Amino acid sequence: MTSMANSLLLELKKRLRGKVVIVGIGNTLRGDDGAGPELIKQLKNSKLSTLNSKLSLMDVGEVPENYLGKIAEHKPDTIMLVDAVDFGSPPGSVRIIEQDTLKEEGCSTHNASIKLTMEYLRTKTKSLVFLLGIQPMKNLQMASGLSEPVRQAIKRIERFFNEHIFPGDSSLESARKL
Repeated sequence: MTSMANSLLLELKKRLRGKVVIVGIGNTLRGDDGAGPELIKQLKNSKLSTLNSKLSLMDVGEVPENYLGKIAEHKPDTIMLVDAVDFGSPPGSVRIIEQDTLKEEGCSTHNASIKLTMEYLRTKTKSLVFLLGIQPMKNLQMASGLSEPVRQAIKRIERFFNEHIFPGDSSLESARKL
């Protein structure tokens, strides 16, 4: 793992404190645009959220603005949005993107709504809100599936969450030993 990847993972670990809501954004029928929902699906399949009451996982498809009330109901300390974002790096690269740099960092297919979503959630919940962007290949055509670099990025993120995000949670540790 590169030092940049290690620093990203350390930064995520530092940010994901308290009650966390992870929100997957995207269209699973449009290739790499489905990265956010696919991560949510993988994390749910790993049973991470059922083992930790501080973690909520939500797939909001292409319309995060329709789920603002449900996200706020969780009363989170941290909200991490996950979406495919073109920030000019190799496919499968992952980057933390702040609301105020969203336009400069790249273009999500949901760019305008993500910026507004982040602002609303920050104001409404007083939470730390940020975007975890996954660099797509240029395959956003209908029914093309995820590219291999994006699929591998999702696996790396899922592994990190399962191994490092809530290491002190005794119910999670007990479940791992079963």
